[in-house]
Amino acid sequence: MKPLLSTLVAAAAAFTSPMAAAAEPSSAGANPNALLSRVETLALIETLNAELLAAKSATSTLETWCADHHMAVAPKIVAKRVAGAEKPASAETRRRLSVSEGETVKYRHVQLLCGAHVLSEADNWYVPGRLTQEMNRLLEDTETPFGKAVAPLHPYRRTFEAKQLWSPLPSGWEMAPRVKEEDAAVAPPHVLFEHRALLYGEDQRPFSEVDETYTSGVLEFDRAR
Repeated sequence: MKPLLSTLVAAAAAFTSPMAAAAEPSSAGANPNALLSRVETLALIETLNAELLAAKSATSTLETWCADHHMAVAPKIVAKRVAGAEKPASAETRRRLSVSEGETVKYRHVQLLCGAHVLSEADNWYVPGRLTQEMNRLLEDTETPFGKAVAPLHPYRRTFEAKQLWSPLPSGWEMAPRVKEEDAAVAPPHVLFEHRALLYGEDQRPFSEVDETYTSGVLEFDRAR
């Protein structure tokens, strides 16, 4: 969390320091709240990112996020299957999953929703032979999120790649003049950050690889509530 704290301190100093205010002439087009809004958005994104990286289950983390921010009457994560072309597991994925040449690896592409909000989209390659019959049925026939379906395995995650795909603060923001009013609006794109991870069971064997893209839907709540 050190980068987040550093960002907040630096940003706060930029618009609260009396010396800085005296040194910088005021502009009719300046919006003193613009930078604060962007820092608040960055803090939300980095908070969720850190919670996901520290968690054993992305599903439970998103469900808690949805409940804490009152995003749905019933804060329950649902996995909506997305129809489309199959993505066979690559040679690298099969190597990471430690599967033999003839072992089956299935593919599942879903959107994770809480109420009307799409919080993430996920590509999931999993080894059905390492799951129970009931787990495979849930994954094939229901909208049960992967994390809930495999919960009896007491899984844990190892993230091997994490990417920040967007930031509300442009590169070099700390050296630039105050954000002008016409640049004040923060309009997040659809995708914010991405995680790629392996899921393991208690037997230390990997049974799934996921590529999760977290969307601007995680910010769709009333901050004044």
